[in-house]
Amino acid sequence: MSLVKGLECRECHHQYPTSAIHVCEFCFGPLEVIYDYESIKKEISREKILSREANMWRYKELLPLDGEPTVGTQVGYTPLVKADNLAKALGVKELYIKNDAVNYPTLSFKDRVVSVAISKAKEFGFKTVGCASTGNLANSVAAHAASAGLESFIFIPHDLEQGKVLGTLVFGTNLVGIRGTYDEVNRLCSEIAAKYKWAFVNINIRPFYAEGSKAMGYEIVEQLNWKTPQHVVSPMAGGSLITKLWKSFNEMVKVGLIEKNTAKIYGAQATGCSPITTAVKNGWDLFKPQQPDTICKSLAIGNPADGFYAARVMHESGGWGEDINDEEIVDAMKLLAETEGIFTETAGGVTVGVAKKLIEQGRIPKNERIVLCITGNGLKTMEVLVGKCGDPVTINAKIREFDEVYQKLHH
Repeated sequence: MSLVKGLECRECHHQYPTSAIHVCEFCFGPLEVIYDYESIKKEISREKILSREANMWRYKELLPLDGEPTVGTQVGYTPLVKADNLAKALGVKELYIKNDAVNYPTLSFKDRVVSVAISKAKEFGFKTVGCASTGNLANSVAAHAASAGLESFIFIPHDLEQGKVLGTLVFGTNLVGIRGTYDEVNRLCSEIAAKYKWAFVNINIRPFYAEGSKAMGYEIVEQLNWKTPQHVVSPMAGGSLITKLWKSFNEMVKVGLIEKNTAKIYGAQATGCSPITTAVKNGWDLFKPQQPDTICKSLAIGNPADGFYAARVMHESGGWGEDINDEEIVDAMKLLAETEGIFTETAGGVTVGVAKKLIEQGRIPKNERIVLCITGNGLKTMEVLVGKCGDPVTINAKIREFDEVYQKLHH
């Protein structure tokens, strides 16, 4: 028996049966997966979850498949690192890093959403999958499609970081670079999805795809001994991740896994592409689209699909939105690496840098439990650090020369 009831419009609440659609035909609002929580409550328990393998599918009752997952069965359950060194540097008492920079197989949180989306696409009978991407999603769709034996077509802005381009091409996909912004890429993909009847994970499969992000929230709660943190800082591109973190915490209350949701949610953006945080800081009900201009290409979505809902989550939870400039992003990447030995991409720099700013502003208290969501690996965006980390010292293979270097370094 499926625990998914179907789809519901987030605006007019019209309901639809489970199918590969993402927009309400009555009001054009986005569709959301809805569940039979009463049945889930009878099916799920902490003991059942703990008895299962350490991956995101240990929470399968709360994910939108009708059968067992067929793609990405080893994704998730990434480390929650108690970051005492970074906590000291930021002047706070208790800080954790949810480190999806080591997620399997492509080193970003996108492996979560893609494993759900392509498993669902297979349930629907699709043979070809695709996506519009700023990089991490491209890597993940290409990898998971290869493992599932499906053809894939992936569309990206033509000027993405080389690490993300090669990290997509290596899986034998059909990669198409578009001369334009991500928002232009996304519009083209909507036309292609309609014409070719392919499963685009973040278009016609989007309601199911987005649900995969919830697993990050479930894991955080389990790893904190079945409690939500008091403060969660997450990066925002399209804005979906923070809405799903909020949904995951509330679902765990609904099905009896935890007693209450104490979390405040904070969204982080780069100043050069900050439509959501700009709206939050100005008290606007709606955001204004922006033309991206930032080194953080993975968050460079000027017209975010879930921007309105992301802003609402920050408001409802009692959190806030903030952004930092490119120089601050690089400084924060280095700070995380130097304090915790975690190498994050530019989006992680945004998260750490924004957390630092919110702590300095007094918006995040220094004596409460804080979780920072790191969503991608620094190996993907190494270009931004060139010339910013110094150079190696070069000597001949002589102990005397090393002695001289050591004296200089040590003193």
